[in-house]
Amino acid sequence: MSKNAIPWWQKKTNLALAVFLLAAGYFLITEHRAHVIQWLPWVLILGCVFMHLFMHSGHGHDNSKSRRRTTKELN
Repeated sequence: MSKNAIPWWQKKTNLALAVFLLAAGYFLITEHRAHVIQWLPWVLILGCVFMHLFMHSGHGHDNSKSRRRTTKELN
């Protein structure tokens, strides 16, 4: 960044855009809160299912590569 560059918050158009986005976000949240809250339990349940399906690949649960440990290996 050069020394003459103006930070984004000091430009009038960027500041106006930030204020507009904050106001739009506020009204979006307040007006649609009832619609979003009713779906949150289902989103949580689906999130758990998808995390279970997609995150097990990193734990070595692939049956083709896994093998049973014998008592000799455990000692």
